[in-house]
Amino acid sequence: MLANYLIGLREGLEGALIVTILVAYLVKIARRDLLGRLWTGVGLAVLLALTIGAVLTFGTASLPETAEPAIAGSLSIAATGLVTRMVFWMLRTARDLSGHLRGTIDRSLVGTGVGLVLVAFLAVGREGIETALFIWAAVQSTGETTLPLIGAALGILTAVGLGALIYFGMLKINLARFFTWSGAILIVVAAGVLSYGVHDLQESGILPGEHLLAFDVSAAIPPESWYGTLLKGTLNFSPETTWLSLVAWLVYTGTVLTMFLMTSARNRAGRSIVAPRVDTPAMATIAR
Repeated sequence: MLANYLIGLREGLEGALIVTILVAYLVKIARRDLLGRLWTGVGLAVLLALTIGAVLTFGTASLPETAEPAIAGSLSIAATGLVTRMVFWMLRTARDLSGHLRGTIDRSLVGTGVGLVLVAFLAVGREGIETALFIWAAVQSTGETTLPLIGAALGILTAVGLGALIYFGMLKINLARFFTWSGAILIVVAAGVLSYGVHDLQESGILPGEHLLAFDVSAAIPPESWYGTLLKGTLNFSPETTWLSLVAWLVYTGTVLTMFLMTSARNRAGRSIVAPRVDTPAMATIAR
């Protein structure tokens, strides 16, 4: 529940910030008449994410037993790749996210402004698809359903609330620090999802070494114990870990986390030299 709450909060806050910037800019340029088109695009993006989540949940459940681990493993690895790209994208573009979105809006306002529906759909839809896929993979890896989904839903609702508070100027948070810390934690969670995906591919016979265990601590950390459940739910830790799963976890965590922290340090150094341009309270929060 905790890990999925973080996923929902992190991914949901990115989507909420994008919507906040879009709404704030339309209000700033006195085009409130286009807010309906904006919310239409947002609604379609949310519907797409829910549809993908439903297809993944009910579609894979009806697969033959031999095919299910192969599909689950492949999607888990794909989810890890998407989340990794998203974490680095936000780290690079958060500083000028408002400028990028404002330029996109300006281009979409030509003519009737119908293009704004597409702008909102694509901007929010990308976050929604990544969120649906990663939450599905994280839920699959824990072997539970209800609590992880409740955690993800609470995280998204918290993100929506934070987005509203930011828009109305009632809340100011250091987004650069938030995305750095949450990104680092999310990388560790993604490493567990990757390890789970590798194990699923081993179980399906696509990858070798299913019975070559690096360690087996199930006697000391029973999977059904509260601490075994906690480790499984937060870090996707498995008491019986194969060598290939362990290598995948170590290589991914060591490489990606190091690159992420180095990129974050370079960005902080750049921000101390160049001050971002700000226009509204909502955009000022993004610039932080």
